[in-house]
Amino acid sequence: MKLKVIISGGGTGGHIYPAIAIANALKASNSDVDILFVGAEGRMEMDKVPEAGYEIVGLPISGIQRRLTLENLKFPFKLIKSLWKAGELISSFKPNVVIGVGGYASGPIMWIAQNRKIPTVIQEQNGYAGLTNKILGGKAEKICVAYPNMEYYFPKRVIEFTGNPVRQDIVDLSSQKEEGYKQWGFSSDKPVLFVFGGSLGALTLNESMANGVDKLLEAGVQIIWQTGKYYHKRYHQKFGGREKEGLHVVAFIKEMEKVYAISNVVVGRSGALSISELCLAGLPTILVPSPNVAEDHQTKNAMALVNEGAAILVKDVDARAQLIDEVLALINDKEKQASLSQSILKLGKPNAANDIATQVINVAERHYKKFN
Repeated sequence: MKLKVIISGGGTGGHIYPAIAIANALKASNSDVDILFVGAEGRMEMDKVPEAGYEIVGLPISGIQRRLTLENLKFPFKLIKSLWKAGELISSFKPNVVIGVGGYASGPIMWIAQNRKIPTVIQEQNGYAGLTNKILGGKAEKICVAYPNMEYYFPKRVIEFTGNPVRQDIVDLSSQKEEGYKQWGFSSDKPVLFVFGGSLGALTLNESMANGVDKLLEAGVQIIWQTGKYYHKRYHQKFGGREKEGLHVVAFIKEMEKVYAISNVVVGRSGALSISELCLAGLPTILVPSPNVAEDHQTKNAMALVNEGAAILVKDVDARAQLIDEVLALINDKEKQASLSQSILKLGKPNAANDIATQVINVAERHYKKFN
């Protein structure tokens, strides 16, 4: 049978990049597949998906603000228009299966599909289910999750523990070590700390580093500090130009695999995609969850690792005072590093994209046989 798939959702990289990875895995396993993405107008998926080589259609849907705004008054009209457009898309494209990865756009298209008895698959990246996925989960054929104990949010019978799809270039880091040390001008005899707060950056992590970067350098720690684009100018003016001391202050890193390959300790936020990469890389990690996310889901993501002895958690409110000391304690404790590394590796799912693609194909084939 010819496989026709709609992949819906987006809004953030944490939704978009797994969606693209799933699409790539579907194409790799089935050459006779048509894939259409559905996103939200004006959101980043409208640029990132075409860059990956896929067609995307935008819906006028948007989220609801937590305060009373004019945009909230427009929401019912945007929803009605999005549902109507979603219905038209399903009628014209005729998908065998619809995948929802979370985000505004997955709501209308998944809801229409379920009401037309078209099978749906949900991919939930976080340890806390998003609102859209919770609403739609009861009628999904399969729900692919990245954390244990998700039966609190979804029917246990449809849950598959697949993990989150991530880039495959971080699976084998040993081959990247030599190039990594050379690229950053670091010595393999000294420990390397990697600090990152996402592409835009995290103020708490940057302020914590500003408070203690000299203390780290004095202790012989080599540092790659990704400030994020938003904060780079401020911190580069103050701390840049100290590469000879072992400090690199950068806005953004493209070749993350080379940084992971040489890192002894990593400090970062606990977004779903970052955690999935760290699990594959097997790196001793200190997580500082962002408090500025829906339902505090980053803390829940982090605690899923902490409860397995796979990471250390420092609360955002405590980071400025405690983070540097936690880093130094871990840098100097090789036994703790080994323990964290072994535990976090057990949570890695290197075949996540292929496993999700298999679930999608199985769901489509069962439905096809049932009605043909």
